Amino acid sequence: MSIPGTEGYAAEADELAVRYESFGFAETHTGILELLPPAPGRVLDIGAGTGRDAAGFASLGYQVLAVEPTAAMRGHGQRLHPHPAIDWLDDSLPDLARVLARGEIFDIVMLTAVWMHLDAVARTRAMPVVARLLRPGGVMAMSLRHGPVPPGRRMFDVSTDETIALAGTHGLVPLLVQNNRRGPLQLADVTWSRLALRTSGDAA
Repeated sequence: MSIPGTEGYAAEADELAVRYESFGFAETHTGILELLPPAPGRVLDIGAGTGRDAAGFASLGYQVLAVEPTAAMRGHGQRLHPHPAIDWLDDSLPDLARVLARGEIFDIVMLTAVWMHLDAVARTRAMPVVARLLRPGGVMAMSLRHGPVPPGRRMFDVSTDETIALAGTHGLVPLLVQNNRRGPLQLADVTWSRLALRTSGDAA
């Protein structure tokens, strides 16, 4: 039984691996990286896919926990990016039970093209979990897709306003809000929003 939100990814894993790896890490996260706590630090990459971002953070000196529920995608990531600073884990939102069981907190949580796969109930369950995993002063960065849903996928059009309001109830405040940006594929009917939010309190 597939995890809600992962539909279609296993069947297309080989094609998606080529596509994801063709987009540069720094280019994808322009405007975000300079807002993040500097290395060394711990990164939680939720929905890590093929590990492009995990490898990018590892190359900068971070320790990364790469969480990916689709075995085929996780396998590509482990093959493509066998970096000693990357630890792979099979887990998923909204509960992240295996991540929580590790008892760790993180300086950075990445949710790249992930949050829009959760319905409203799951988003409400997931936000306090993500907030709990951030250390004081930590930053969560996410991207939200807007546009037609590809065949065989499960996505919801989630606004930045809704996300900021939900995050605010769990002590996260916005650092950066970017709306109506074109994605790397430059699809005419698809835009992206990007958010960076920080926990209240000083960094430890």
